[in-house]
Amino acid sequence: MTTESQFFRLAFEAIDAANAEDPNREGDDGAPKALRYAERMTRALESLCPDASDALKLAARAQHIKRWVIPRATYPEGRQGYHQWRKALYQFHADQAAGLMAEAGYGAEPITTVKSLLSKEGLASNPEMQTLEDTACIVFLEHYFPAFARKHDDAKVVSIVRKTWKKMSPRGQAAAQLLTFQEREGALIAKALEA
Repeated sequence: MTTESQFFRLAFEAIDAANAEDPNREGDDGAPKALRYAERMTRALESLCPDASDALKLAARAQHIKRWVIPRATYPEGRQGYHQWRKALYQFHADQAAGLMAEAGYGAEPITTVKSLLSKEGLASNPEMQTLEDTACIVFLEHYFPAFARKHDDAKVVSIVRKTWKKMSPRGQAAAQLLTFQEREGALIAKALEA
């Protein structure tokens, strides 16, 4: 007899297998970029919310599932194009995760929950979705912010930090404040949080 824990393991492994197909590589070990991101999401979620539900764990693991399939360049430049791209990605990630969960044996209810989390529906009213958002913000700050800060001027970096901070709950903000940064990055974060 198949149990929920077996469904979870099968879905989790399927998400990793999908992310391992990423042709984009990062780090000294040349790990698939999407798989590395998924691993970082899982670690951050475990730290932030050790008692996370299986649905939230799967959503975190699938947050960027097969993201390389829809490159940013397939949408127009500028803010409107960026938002169109992100919205398309939310639906794409949700559909990818749903398909793999169904193959793993999950029924409609948990699949709907994960799809909702990945589609960012009802962010303001869903505590699990807020936890997922906090997790993504922490992963950005810890692993991707330094490279972002090197590419942009101070005003842009401060603006992005403020937007990121506003998306986070007090619990997420408290966790983010425990991160350590190089001098310039730390100073820019401090400046962003001044007001």
